[in-house]
Amino acid sequence: MLALRWGQEREKGGPILSQTLLQVQNLKKYFPVRGGILNRTRNLIKAVDDVTFSIAEGETLGLVGESGCGKSTAGRVVLRLLPATSGSVLFRGREILALEGEELRRARQGFQMIFQDPYASLDPRMTVREIVGEPLRAYGIRGASEREARVVEILDAVGLDASYLRRYPFEFSGGQRQRIGIARTLILRPSLIVADEPVSALDVSVQAQVINLLMEMRARFGLTYLFIAHDLSVVRHISDRVAVMYLGRIVETGRKDDFFERPLHPYAHALLASVPEPDPFRARTRFTLSGDVPSPLDPPRGCAFHPRCPKSTKDCEERIPALKEIDEGHSVACHLYV
Repeated sequence: MLALRWGQEREKGGPILSQTLLQVQNLKKYFPVRGGILNRTRNLIKAVDDVTFSIAEGETLGLVGESGCGKSTAGRVVLRLLPATSGSVLFRGREILALEGEELRRARQGFQMIFQDPYASLDPRMTVREIVGEPLRAYGIRGASEREARVVEILDAVGLDASYLRRYPFEFSGGQRQRIGIARTLILRPSLIVADEPVSALDVSVQAQVINLLMEMRARFGLTYLFIAHDLSVVRHISDRVAVMYLGRIVETGRKDDFFERPLHPYAHALLASVPEPDPFRARTRFTLSGDVPSPLDPPRGCAFHPRCPKSTKDCEERIPALKEIDEGHSVACHLYV
């Protein structure tokens, strides 16, 4: 069985909270905006601006926020798919941002990514055997028979039959394609997986199947997830902790139950209020925001959320709030909590 070679299965699917696997400190990613005759840098888009968080081994951290807040960019910078402007990313205590060349290539066996679009993330010219087995060949597993045995094994783990090996991506549904993508991610036996909205492109009827598969894989192989999403119901189902991003910054972090039952930041209140209530007779508190998300090219001074916040003060317009722990394990960046 794959689990016997990979590691001990977890009991009852609970998270293994033994030690910090990933530590992100003051991470920044700025994109230059160029123009003029000499194509000089005229402005900066601060997609990720001084982001700090950590994930314990075996834990799932849900990273949430509106589209354009920097969630996906943060995930890609953590995995070195995009270069960081500054900051620190420690994976098992090793500085990932300092690695180059062969060292970085070898380190990448320990952290992989599940992409959002199961159609664009698979090469249409390759068969399932080639797609899932390519990482093994890239990392030195040369024997064709050994590669195929591992591919068949991991396909079985994600619920796909070995008869699919010779088929191409266009022959599968969206949910099956995402399972192929998950199999490709798992084939190198990573410890950390960044899942970038892995179910948002799927039909609602398929989303639950893929989410349950991710939870099963986490329990079976002791995986750690950075789960990026905007669907709070999905985040509540799969996450142990939640971090909220707004315009490139973390504004609240906490355990799942604390966040959903006692949100602190006004933006978190607004996100939770936007979740549809299935019971039409259940009363709920309305929390509406004014205005639109500010442009990252010209973010507001002070707290970036203050132009839309119904509780903003003069202090919010002048100073950026620091992320401060209010309760045990529950932090917020808001001047309302001084």
